[in-house]
Amino acid sequence: MSSGQLRLRSGNAADPLRCAVLLSGSGSGMEALAKEQKAQSEAIYTINLVISNNPGVRGIGKAEAQGLATLVLDHRIHPKEGQRAAHEAVLLEALRAHDIELVVLSGYMRLLSPRFLQHWGRPVLNIHPSLLPAFPGAHAHRDVLEARAGVTGCTVHLVDDGMDTGLVLAQTPVPVLKGDNEHLLSQRVKLEEHRLYPRIVHQIAAGEIALTSDGRSVIRDPLDD
Repeated sequence: MSSGQLRLRSGNAADPLRCAVLLSGSGSGMEALAKEQKAQSEAIYTINLVISNNPGVRGIGKAEAQGLATLVLDHRIHPKEGQRAAHEAVLLEALRAHDIELVVLSGYMRLLSPRFLQHWGRPVLNIHPSLLPAFPGAHAHRDVLEARAGVTGCTVHLVDDGMDTGLVLAQTPVPVLKGDNEHLLSQRVKLEEHRLYPRIVHQIAAGEIALTSDGRSVIRDPLDD
């Protein structure tokens, strides 16, 4: 391990890794994470907070049904000039108030600014519905079909200053089938997302994927080489 690099704390049953899930819509990924957490006899990560930037979305209702703490931080309540900075300041305050250690984006349809990432200074995860670096952005399924690609999938990665450019942690391929449309393809990819994301969060909590505490990279010990 190089000097100056600190590991993100591993969770345990007595003191699970404290996570926040950020979403903007249906919350199906959050629900998969919560169900996997509850299925563990001794959970090593917990979802301490679910945040949506959109009021009234199904994801908040699903989180409340799971007994999870929720917040709606509508970015549109801030004036357009300086809206992003004002919203992210409130977001940072909420994460710190709940002593969050790991932020997990799950269908969160806003880019986090470099300023936010710098001030947060801890890991942020995202899952994207393609095999990055192929087909980044908000319309991955459409782009896959237009490119007539034979395979797509999903990618868990660290969030950095770019759009879907952070360090890849894990991927699952999904074949593109004859007759696929965006809906059919998205449903099959989503099934794999709901398997992959909880597994990777659990591995991070277990220390099997050793992230740096600032969320910029994975620590690899010399003995692992």
